[in-house]
Amino acid sequence: MSLLDHPLATAEFLALDTETNGKAGDACEVTEVGAVLVGGGELHDRWETLVPVRAPLGRGIQRFTGITQDMVDEAPPAEVTLPELAELLEGRVLVAHSASFDKRVLAQAFERAGLAWPDPPSLCTVALARRLHPLARQRKLGPLAESLGIDVGVTHRALADAETCARVFCALFPRLCGNAATVGEALALLRAARPGGRRTRRTDGGGSLRGTRKRKPDMSHLPDEPGVYVFRNAEGQPLYVGKSISVRTRAKAHFAPSSPDTSWIAQVEMAEGRPTASELGALLLEEQLIRELRPPGNLRGRDRNEDRWVFLRCRLDIPFPVLEVASEPAAGLGVSVGPLLGRHAAGELVEQLQSLFGLRHCGRKLQRREHPSAYGQMGRCLSPCLGDLDPNAYRRRLDQALALFSGPRAGKPAVLAHLDREMRAAAEAHQFERAAWLRRRRVRLAELLDRVGGTAEAAHAHPRLVLAAHPEAPRADLLWLVGGRVADWGEVAGPDEAWERTQTALRGHDGRPVALTAEQARQARVATTWLAANEVHELALEPRPDRATFDRWLRAAMPKDLRPAARTTGKRAAPVRVPASGDAAAAAA
Repeated sequence: MSLLDHPLATAEFLALDTETNGKAGDACEVTEVGAVLVGGGELHDRWETLVPVRAPLGRGIQRFTGITQDMVDEAPPAEVTLPELAELLEGRVLVAHSASFDKRVLAQAFERAGLAWPDPPSLCTVALARRLHPLARQRKLGPLAESLGIDVGVTHRALADAETCARVFCALFPRLCGNAATVGEALALLRAARPGGRRTRRTDGGGSLRGTRKRKPDMSHLPDEPGVYVFRNAEGQPLYVGKSISVRTRAKAHFAPSSPDTSWIAQVEMAEGRPTASELGALLLEEQLIRELRPPGNLRGRDRNEDRWVFLRCRLDIPFPVLEVASEPAAGLGVSVGPLLGRHAAGELVEQLQSLFGLRHCGRKLQRREHPSAYGQMGRCLSPCLGDLDPNAYRRRLDQALALFSGPRAGKPAVLAHLDREMRAAAEAHQFERAAWLRRRRVRLAELLDRVGGTAEAAHAHPRLVLAAHPEAPRADLLWLVGGRVADWGEVAGPDEAWERTQTALRGHDGRPVALTAEQARQARVATTWLAANEVHELALEPRPDRATFDRWLRAAMPKDLRPAARTTGKRAAPVRVPASGDAAAAAA
């Protein structure tokens, strides 16, 4: 009897989940696999393994999954662990949440290891919920499990998610058995789960381009590397600007049958590509071209990263400035701290700082009041709304708060050191209730500063030079962040040009905030949020490095085939400590 003819009620299933490096297409690699044996509607044996990867993991995916580079470096070879998984799948049905994704990434992993992918029959819990649990408002694994009364603890780890997937499957298994007698019938039932009804036609009499796909334009000339692509119509007008680490692959994906059917796609007649030396360069070039060309396909909607990466900012050109959380650095004259991870955590951080320093909790517009607000009555606001507060006294408090993110030990060390000083002063003055209040604030602020991660320091106070390497070729983009803005970026021909552009970027910089235009603020957000989520080589430009230090960092950070030869001065130079990060720091030491 084949597996498809096996009675569903007595079949064995393997609920499985994978964690990956977060990349798309062929660059996607499995980092962890977890599996749970399911039979008779119950969970049985567990199995899990970490999997080595070829390319280094980014900081963002390490923080998201909790799987670090050291963990995958120490993992057993895939040639040893994947055959064990193949044995577990033999004679069983694979169950996964979004099963097509897990099957694809596992098939790639087997292929890289030189193993045959067993390609078992699979059931997807998303399709299962769509068919048998239609009242579920969300079909993501966590919300779906909660809608079925299943407690969810750890997430984004393979075995924990596999167990949650297995419990979801067990909760829906009786309903599945009521609609299908064999494994084959269950597969057929779920394949027809998504309704395929025709879309309603337009009733306004106008002709719609939606749903009318023209032939795919020639894209063979597009580069298969990081960069930007521009779709144009027959008249050469820009329709859409996009970016990718593989321009040709991403541009072709717009014409796949499963891609969103947008109105502009039917007008595309030509495509042009502009390669860059890094993914960061592609992001910056995309932002620049969208601003210049204003294509209709790039109408700005809500950015998926607006709530993930935010900035704590303070506009200094308004009376009694306020601290606020926003998705971009402050335009105009202001101080921006970040990017920080998570809007809600950053918002609570702002509230803690406002209460700690007595700053305003209201919006930018200051409305006069006859009586102090609740915060003012509790002593947590200086109440400038009463109209009798010296602006200089308020500004001194504000400067104290902002200084915690601008000094040499900016961020968490400075905040906790300030609270320690305040606690000692309160204890010496026998203000024990205040000391206890400060101790509670210290514990919470330490937790918040750990949660927001990112870069908890003022952007203008720490100028730096960043090298973003090409994912495969020996190329790199340099980026100069000075005064909280992108002062310059791009490839360089050699160390002399890099040094000259560094001096130009630093010209006029005195460490104080500068006024940013709206375009500069958006560009700074693009650069800093990418840097917060990726490992890069950095050189601190404050204090300003000398030429010997600069050349040594450049040789250590550049891809091997691009490294400039050492400058010969006729005498051996003394060792110089290079203030870099990541691999560059180790090489520079």
